[in-house]
Amino acid sequence: MGSTEREPAPVNSEVAIRVRGLEVAFGDKVVLDHLDLDVMRGEVLGVIGASGSGKSVLARTILGLLPKRSGVIEILGNNLDDLRESERRALEQRCGVMFQQGALFSSLTIAENIQLPMRELLHLSPSLLAEITMLKIEMVGLPRDAAEKYPAELSGGMTKRAALARALALDPEILFLDEPTSGLDPIAADAFDQLLLTLKASLGLTVMMITHDLSSLHATCDRIAAIARGKVIAIGTLGDLLRHEDPWLRQYFAGERGRTIFADEITA
Repeated sequence: MGSTEREPAPVNSEVAIRVRGLEVAFGDKVVLDHLDLDVMRGEVLGVIGASGSGKSVLARTILGLLPKRSGVIEILGNNLDDLRESERRALEQRCGVMFQQGALFSSLTIAENIQLPMRELLHLSPSLLAEITMLKIEMVGLPRDAAEKYPAELSGGMTKRAALARALALDPEILFLDEPTSGLDPIAADAFDQLLLTLKASLGLTVMMITHDLSSLHATCDRIAAIARGKVIAIGTLGDLLRHEDPWLRQYFAGERGRTIFADEITA
């Protein structure tokens, strides 16, 4: 593999997502304990942590799908607590989400799945809607005939691409990915990673990606944030995290797969 200090994608100093003092709890169980995090414009930020550490809870809270107990969340300079409902809806259109299992509707074709957010939020003629849908399908590397297929007729890799096409339907500035390569074979996972990098560069996306995939961390992420004990315990480049002293992080990267993927970095 290449060196840890992989040439990072151009990232300016503007914060796309700013989280301060975020606390989220379910009953007496505190999942996020006054967590702080910055996601910079133009970067791919990987988010790692043990199962149940709160990675998906963090993303869903930022997206407004889960309530917070306290703290501040700002997206593209907007404090979510200060927004009127119409302003929040407009901001939501600037964010795309790809859930872990794709969350495609099985009774709808791929084209119909991609069109859902556009039908709900935009006023487009049928011909323009069809044209944009095909552009999204081609953008993620699906064949044109995938449009009329149903999710059950697609392979795992194609299903992920279809879910990504729907996440990109409204031309978002920020993309949230939850375990995008889970369940894919190594070839399909690598192809998805390369697609993500291509789209990020061509569309200027900011990406927050929750993943357990060490290869994806290595291939795609400008920085990585590690969550444990309800907080971000470390954030930085892959090299920064490999050198970190936290016992959980050392164990996370020290397994056989980690030693193989990060061999050059570990011995550097």
